[in-house]
Amino acid sequence: MLDDERCGWVGKEQVYIDYHDTEWGVPEYNSRALWEKLILDGFQAGLSWITILKKRENFRTAFANFDPNIVANWDEKEVLNLLKNSGIIRHRGKIEATINNARSWQKIETDIGFNTFLWNYVDGEPQTNRWKTLNEVPVQTPLSLQISKDLKKAGFKFCGPTIVYAFMQAVGMVNDHLLTCPCHDRVGKNVN
Repeated sequence: MLDDERCGWVGKEQVYIDYHDTEWGVPEYNSRALWEKLILDGFQAGLSWITILKKRENFRTAFANFDPNIVANWDEKEVLNLLKNSGIIRHRGKIEATINNARSWQKIETDIGFNTFLWNYVDGEPQTNRWKTLNEVPVQTPLSLQISKDLKKAGFKFCGPTIVYAFMQAVGMVNDHLLTCPCHDRVGKNVN
């Protein structure tokens, strides 16, 4: 795929290209993986996505491979250790929110499944948009606002409507690859 065919937000670094070409917008139905991506989108708030991509493996190591059942048991000791970890974003509020969100994830996972909770908003099927330019792509939608409100009601933090919409794009709840991007049709067919 040529660089000028990809969605315009993709940078020149290989990690960015690989993420766009193989992961972004591909429907994700695994509850743990969905939680991981929501947490990473929360850490990205105020930063560039490339920063998170470059640190993703460090995040996975630091947060027990994003196992919410492990992270839910953490306390101030782990927070202090994470604040010393230069391989991740050292933001107390985001670290504490991750532990809190693991506990909230457990409740939803036990009740109906985190994947079911999220995918019910789109009836289990990705919504495919037909944007021609990046300027058309919204940063949030009424649906991301509703999901954000419901996540907060369930106890989640760092999940505003803009973060939630970026998350929805990343996990394929919405296909926001531009029409000119070869990934648009491939993702739309739910094919890796």
